[in-house]
Amino acid sequence: MAQPQGAELEKVRARREELRQRYLRPPGERPATPVRGVHHLALICRDVEETIQFYQEFLGFPLVELVENRDYAGSSHFFFDIGNRNMLGFFDFPGHDHPAWQETIGGVQHLAISIPQEQYDAARKKFGDAGFEYLGPDRGVEESMYFRDPNGVGLELYREDLGEFDGHHLIG
Repeated sequence: MAQPQGAELEKVRARREELRQRYLRPPGERPATPVRGVHHLALICRDVEETIQFYQEFLGFPLVELVENRDYAGSSHFFFDIGNRNMLGFFDFPGHDHPAWQETIGGVQHLAISIPQEQYDAARKKFGDAGFEYLGPDRGVEESMYFRDPNGVGLELYREDLGEFDGHHLIG
């Protein structure tokens, strides 16, 4: 993917600043959100067992439900506990060809999951011991490890607390 450069890059940056000025309100002026949070993020998987093995057995996210999808006969809908009463859900669609992951409009670029320092260190060791490929800490971001699940979903294990970004408290 070609990144903007020169005048084009400056135009993109100017537009971002214009949007910040127009829409980003200071913390004391922001309205309270009308929602309680994310109940679950639902993603599509190629193989139910492979996905369960990766998330529960390798990453340690407990499987909390596995039922038939009410919208597609034979399809499974299942959930993992990702902490703080949040869940990560998956569907499979038997009989459907699943193309390889690609970065595209409407696709998930990555899901960042907040973990404490000791879990971050344990994950790096586990990934290294298993020869599991990941990026990080890199790109000037010491808090993150990036990798893909067996379905191509981008994940980030992120050492900052919920509601924080780049050392700044954004929420609460």
